[in-house]
Amino acid sequence: YENGYKKFFTWFDHKVWYPLGRPVGTTIYPGMQFTAVFLKNYVFGESMTLNDICCYIPAWFGVMATILVGCIAYETSLSVNSGGTLVGVAVDALKGKYTKSNDMTSKSVTKRFFGFESPAVECAVFAMGFMGVVPAHLMRSVGGGYDNESVAVTAMSGTFYLWLRSLRNGEKYNYLFGILAGLAYFYMAAAWGGYIFVLNMIGAHAAFLVLMGRFSTNVYLSYTLFYAVGTVLAIQIPVVGWSPLKSLEQLPACAVFVGYQLLYYCEVMRKKNKWGRKEAWKFRIQVFGVAAVLGTMFIMAVTPKGYFGPISSRVRGLFVPHTKTGNPLVDSVAEHQAASQQAYWQYLHMLCFMAPVGFFLILFRFGDSSCFLFVYAVAAYFFSHKMVRLILLAAPISSSLGGIAVGRIVSWSTSVLLGEGDQPVEKKETKNETKSKSEGKKKKKASSSSDESMAGFNAIRDGFNQASNSYEGKIVKSIAAVVMCVSLYMQATTFSTYAWRISASLSNPSIILKGQTRDGNIIKVDDYREAYWWLRDNTPEDARIMAWWDYGYQITGIANRTTIADGNTWNHEHIALLGKALTGSVEEGYQIARHLADYVLIWGGGGGDDLAKSPHLARIANSVYRDHCPGDVTCRAFGFVDRQGTPSPMMERSFLFNLHSHKLRPGVEADPTKFQEVYRTKYGKVRIFKIIGVSRTSKNWVEENRKCDAGGWFCPGNYPPGLKEILDKKKDFAQLEDFNRGTKDDDYQKEYFENLNNPEL
Repeated sequence: YENGYKKFFTWFDHKVWYPLGRPVGTTIYPGMQFTAVFLKNYVFGESMTLNDICCYIPAWFGVMATILVGCIAYETSLSVNSGGTLVGVAVDALKGKYTKSNDMTSKSVTKRFFGFESPAVECAVFAMGFMGVVPAHLMRSVGGGYDNESVAVTAMSGTFYLWLRSLRNGEKYNYLFGILAGLAYFYMAAAWGGYIFVLNMIGAHAAFLVLMGRFSTNVYLSYTLFYAVGTVLAIQIPVVGWSPLKSLEQLPACAVFVGYQLLYYCEVMRKKNKWGRKEAWKFRIQVFGVAAVLGTMFIMAVTPKGYFGPISSRVRGLFVPHTKTGNPLVDSVAEHQAASQQAYWQYLHMLCFMAPVGFFLILFRFGDSSCFLFVYAVAAYFFSHKMVRLILLAAPISSSLGGIAVGRIVSWSTSVLLGEGDQPVEKKETKNETKSKSEGKKKKKASSSSDESMAGFNAIRDGFNQASNSYEGKIVKSIAAVVMCVSLYMQATTFSTYAWRISASLSNPSIILKGQTRDGNIIKVDDYREAYWWLRDNTPEDARIMAWWDYGYQITGIANRTTIADGNTWNHEHIALLGKALTGSVEEGYQIARHLADYVLIWGGGGGDDLAKSPHLARIANSVYRDHCPGDVTCRAFGFVDRQGTPSPMMERSFLFNLHSHKLRPGVEADPTKFQEVYRTKYGKVRIFKIIGVSRTSKNWVEENRKCDAGGWFCPGNYPPGLKEILDKKKDFAQLEDFNRGTKDDDYQKEYFENLNNPEL
């Protein structure tokens, strides 16, 4: 805001990840920050502070995401996009027949609201209603919750909508929306690492269309424009770089792009030479065979040079049981745990049973756009089930499917009660349909495979319609319509009450808690913020604070002091050094701390405090410093020996335990020659110790030995010589998926998995 975008991208922050520092501008997704500054400079000006804009952004973008989800539900419920069935289209694909656009268009349409189609408009309204209040979306759209996901959900929903809009049937130039989808994807890539999901989601849908026999010129142009525009722009973002063309996580979408070019070439040649099905397939096999050979040769040539990037532990963790990724740092994060049924009910509530109804309905209202919901729903459920944090990704699809279910039920009920269901308004014929009818006078038009495959179902449906239009049938339908509407109203009332209650709890500050005393009084526990304020007001500006990496962002943002690590996981080895200091012996931890920090901040008070987390800290430390827990890769010797919280001998000797339990447990007291307790919060949630005997030599050495590159801004720091003896023992962590490393760590990985699977070994 004050220094411009060039300064932002060349910003090296020495107050984080001490003593190494971090090139902030090239290691974070800048979309959120750029959005706030754009709104400040070009929309609000002096009428609103930048801080207030940041506080309101989640709510503003939550509204936009809600509207876009409504647009998704509307687009996928239009008659031109939902006239087929999954079974019919699949049968057509197996028979090698392309289901024509007219056959994919619903024959009956009702215009009800300002020219908008019904039931599409009802689906949109209810989808927006769900998205606006569902807790899975509220957790990233409450005011003050300024986070990457706050703008990313909007960017994701916008990208999906524009992609679907580019596939609408019956319009000549709708593929141009693919360009807009590419632009929205660029914004998504700038906002959040979840852009990989968006890219692969659209790539998977494009591939699914081919499998279902729905490849066409429009689909080809839409995906080609989306991928080309989006990728060219995304690689301009420093943190993204060339990963769309190198990372194994993003190459599937690239493979679909290449496949589309080859397939379109084959289609051009087929039409030009008027080949039959046999000749066309023979040519396709030849073309794709040659492409496969060339692709294999390219892969073999560049792989030894380290061209391809490995799959990250987080992504790999989506395909294996939690705590078994092989990376103890990833396994320690609570948000990476598998989602339970309770978590789904907590964040989706009534959508847990309404979304499946919508999913079932789209199978019988199938089209190029609506089948995207099929693919999205399967992927979102799979990934959110593996990682509870990704329930966030399920909010748009759950709201869309829930809106479609309720919208179609309400539309049908309204039609029945108003008597509209007896004589549906026939959709006006398009020019193409008129032309087809005139040609049918000369030549009998063959029925599509979709109609043939669904002949039995259609006969049953026609019989049911005939019975339902009888006098008795109309009475039964009216009763059913009233019952369903009343039931939906009761469910909506319960859901609304639940959502309001959840919204109140989500709106509370994350570091200010509500507590209750023994006499029943409700109190505000503001210990964490008070501790950070104390650091800000009572320590020198150059003070370095040692704390576990979870709290780094809070210390930097509120206390404005230098931290050893923050909430990012980009440097495994550095976090391991911090873990070694905290879970090692008092003497070993002190010798590390005096070279890196001036103060130590400890979270206490029970619950998820530092001591409860410490077994994870020990495992992370041992992944790099194998002498930390000799012969025990998961550090089972460090932990509690019973449910009463009795520490194991290794834990009892640790740096962390002695500071955490200082004068709280009998016989536990921090060495006064090494530590001085300088602050304890009101309710004991945070304790701050001053380190006695800090190495001024190491502190000065770090300041004087930063090496800058030719650009003059990239100036990473180095560890002081006083830590050399400890650092010489480290072994850089070899991620299981990183095949570019020259060395492997198979023995460690094997024992790590064995110990996790059999804790008693």
